[in-house]
Amino acid sequence: MTEFTTIKGEVVDAILFSKLMIKNFPCVQIHVGTDSQNYPSYTKYASVIAYRKGNSGVSFIFSIKTVPKVNDMWTRLWKEAEMSIQLAELLTKHIHFEVQIDMDFNEDQFSKSNVLIGSTKGWANSLGYNVNVKPHIQVATKAADHMIKT
Repeated sequence: MTEFTTIKGEVVDAILFSKLMIKNFPCVQIHVGTDSQNYPSYTKYASVIAYRKGNSGVSFIFSIKTVPKVNDMWTRLWKEAEMSIQLAELLTKHIHFEVQIDMDFNEDQFSKSNVLIGSTKGWANSLGYNVNVKPHIQVATKAADHMIKT
């Protein structure tokens, strides 16, 4: 799970790349997030590690995973949260740096994804992570959304 790709197509180790980003940008904020998209016969997940460099922009690396189509929305979105939390745990274990989790769920009670906020955010918070949901900061999931559609 540590093999990721840069926007230029270079394959990198996520842990080594993250350590390098911290070294080069000591004030960096690291966000992880996952988004998914259903296609006719499969579901595509994109997980992103985004490096927010203050006012200097954002860089990110990503990993794409394709699985048989997940028709149930709740299951598909739960998997997004699970993948993001696993990625945050991996990074935290190896880089010893604060990682925030962006979840592509909406606080609007009329949004379908709203029903997952309590359980997924509670799970991540219990592990010590700050979680961002819509309409708040969505650095990693915006990048994941872009990559899932390309």
